[in-house]
Amino acid sequence: MWRISSVGSLIFGAVITGALWLATHFWHWPAWIWWLIAGLTIVEVVVELAIVPYRYHFWRYQISARDVEIQSGFFFRKQTAIPINRIQNVTLAAGPILQWQHLQTVNIETAATTHKIESVLPETAAQLKEQIMTLALEATPHDD
Repeated sequence: MWRISSVGSLIFGAVITGALWLATHFWHWPAWIWWLIAGLTIVEVVVELAIVPYRYHFWRYQISARDVEIQSGFFFRKQTAIPINRIQNVTLAAGPILQWQHLQTVNIETAATTHKIESVLPETAAQLKEQIMTLALEATPHDD
């Protein structure tokens, strides 16, 4: 999915670069504008593609009787613990690109926010939903 996102960034950047090229051609804007945007688009896509293995290697989740833990990043590490007794709902979602890739996102909803476990196989997503909801129903509001 991260690679597909990079392709989307490339297409978006190419459209913007093309529009700036047309503006340069028809309205005599400085040529350096579209060259700059073209260069930035290429650099952004290359960086995005280069960090895919990094993102994959350092993205984890774990479910225990007490909480759901989601961790991402190495240099900019983010660890989130969602207490089981705070979980109100678990939903599965898949937009057109995820459906095309036969993947789903697990949305874990609390009163305050929604946390996501993204791009998992449908069977895994269904198992995660069932496991989390079972633990949430068994938890009492005073479990610590």
